[in-house]
Amino acid sequence: MEALSLPITNSTANYIPLTAASNYASPSSLPLNSCFKTTPLTLKKKNVFRVQAESEDYDLKQMRDMAAARKRWEALIREGKVKVLTPREAGYAVQLSNKPLLDVRPSNERQKAWVRGSTWIPIFDVDNKVDFGTIPRKVTNFVMGGWWSGMPTLSYDSQFLAKVEEKFPKESELIVACQKGLRSLAACELLYSAGYKNLFWVQGGFEAAEEEDLIVEGPAPLKFAGIGGVSEFLGWTDQQRVVAAKEGWGYRLVFSARLIGVFLVVDALFIGAQQIGRYLQDIRTH
Repeated sequence: MEALSLPITNSTANYIPLTAASNYASPSSLPLNSCFKTTPLTLKKKNVFRVQAESEDYDLKQMRDMAAARKRWEALIREGKVKVLTPREAGYAVQLSNKPLLDVRPSNERQKAWVRGSTWIPIFDVDNKVDFGTIPRKVTNFVMGGWWSGMPTLSYDSQFLAKVEEKFPKESELIVACQKGLRSLAACELLYSAGYKNLFWVQGGFEAAEEEDLIVEGPAPLKFAGIGGVSEFLGWTDQQRVVAAKEGWGYRLVFSARLIGVFLVVDALFIGAQQIGRYLQDIRTH
């Protein structure tokens, strides 16, 4: 699993890791050294053992980094360096007190729904580069879950702090939010280290907000901005299940029809492949 890392200043750690569930590292991006010693009989086996060991080392490192990051973020909140707001409280602050709301979500989520009047500066955004370095990551991300969740490959925006500083002075009372609350915590740590001392974090992110909490614009409900892929198409996300429980059978029938359609298409493709196989076999025998 790939952790998206960003540099921070004034911290004992070198990086804030942010694990994206649908992003995975390709073997080519793993470190070359390994703490495992093996004595394989062939070069092929040696390479396999090395990749396995490196993968285990990499995943273990990311788990440790993530645990360390969570402790730092919890300390920021516990010590009062970052204040906590519910989505409803954030909505009151934006609407009644005209407090600035910083949306740090990637573009694929922002395009679906956004809070009216919010400022969008993504801390991680969709990696649209197509080169030898990014293609393996994109393919691996798709194969390892991106097709199901719809989450694209993301990369850290090294200009994030500069863009925020251009918009907001250091003394600003800044409300920071993302879809689930994790990336906004990472943003809060960066901003605090850069000198922003009046930070407010939206707990649970936009996904925890109710319709009446925030004034929302965009083609989709705010809760649905973080879903996609096959899971969204079939209605198998947690957010859609909640809506289905409220809406009843009419809502479920749409996705049931889609599921039946998928089974029919897969069945047709399977039968077609069998027919083609028989046809090719007949040609060879004659």
